Amino acid sequence: MAEPHTVAVVGMGYVGSCVAATLAERGLSVFGVDTDADLVSRLNRGTTPIAEPGLADLIANGVRSGRLRATTDQDAAADADAVLLTVATPVRPDGSLDDDHLRSACATLGRSLRAGQLVILKSTVPPGTTRDLVRPLLESSGLRAGTDFALAFAPERLAEGTALHDLRTLPIVVGGIDPHSTRVAADFLHSALGATPLPQESLEAAEIVKLADNWWIDLNIALANELAMFCDLYGVDVLDVISAANSIPKGNGHVNILRPSVGVGGSCLTKDPWMVWQSARRHGLEITTAPVGREVNQRMPGYTAQLILDDLDTRRVPPSEATVAVLGLAFKNDTGDLRATPTRAVVEALLTAGVRVRIHDPLVDPVRARELFGLPVTATAEEAVRDAHCVALLAMHQDFAALDFARLPVAESCLVLDGRAYLPKEGIAMLERLGYTYRGVGR
Repeated sequence: MAEPHTVAVVGMGYVGSCVAATLAERGLSVFGVDTDADLVSRLNRGTTPIAEPGLADLIANGVRSGRLRATTDQDAAADADAVLLTVATPVRPDGSLDDDHLRSACATLGRSLRAGQLVILKSTVPPGTTRDLVRPLLESSGLRAGTDFALAFAPERLAEGTALHDLRTLPIVVGGIDPHSTRVAADFLHSALGATPLPQESLEAAEIVKLADNWWIDLNIALANELAMFCDLYGVDVLDVISAANSIPKGNGHVNILRPSVGVGGSCLTKDPWMVWQSARRHGLEITTAPVGREVNQRMPGYTAQLILDDLDTRRVPPSEATVAVLGLAFKNDTGDLRATPTRAVVEALLTAGVRVRIHDPLVDPVRARELFGLPVTATAEEAVRDAHCVALLAMHQDFAALDFARLPVAESCLVLDGRAYLPKEGIAMLERLGYTYRGVGR
């Protein structure tokens, strides 16, 4: 096939928007396809609801240059040389893939697919999905994958907060339905994004790579979280232990224990291990580490809330008379993403105990936050912490670095609960000199 110059990105959520904006920046003609008319309208005005550093400028520049546009016309992908599928792929309560969005997008694309097109699925899916679900739907066009059009899987492996940099620098895993599809997709992605391709021998190998990444990350965080609880039994700072433990060489690198926190959130780590578990069960294999990691990380919000409640009990402050200010609602530092945020479960546990809770986060959509938490978002951190018995730092955005704890209007006796700030020892000592009590996860 000829070198693609026009690209359709089907699904303009977080991944799709980052990919489309980056491709447009690199000179390709890109149109995003999405069923959300309001989102499409915003994109065509050069704006985005996604709070990813640098993304708003890229989208504005792309629209201004004419290289980026959006549409609700699901058949528009027929005009593209390459089609990237970046639709949502959530899981059902039993861990199986909810393929409604993917099935709909592929069925629509199958009605208008042209010979010579390149189709790349980027959404995270269980192994075999590209071959057994995507391929037949696309072949309803009468064309054959690997013969009439190229079909490949190339997972996104972005981290929120660094997504645009990741797109340009992380190696691109890609596996095709046949060697020709692998080569065509790898060449396109290398040319379009500038990153190094990592060709795989099959679609399934590429699909498993993404699951392996997130399986490892979630399980590693679970180790860090249980290590934190273990360290707490002995009054040991878990960050000191992790730093020392990570100094030993192992394999091709070093031991690399990640950091504990209030919990794991976002759209990937909370579901991808369940994809692994469910996919294995369908083939008669019982995977144990994936659900164990999920169980550990899912209980961290309750553990974090109990740290606060235990501190109130030590100070003889009844929960019904206590106020807790939660600063940072997103699932990760320096993002406004509320998807599967563990902070919600912390707030729910505190409210159930009778505590008065105020919430503040300068990066989140306040309307969405109110819907999710059932509480209004206070306009300022100072308003949130007024007379608070605890300031819970559950997402340590850069905006909070300027907080002057000496001037905060908190209660006379106040706990600083560090859920994801990882304050240095000198910062902890400063808080204690000011009269605060400090507790962290494993600290």
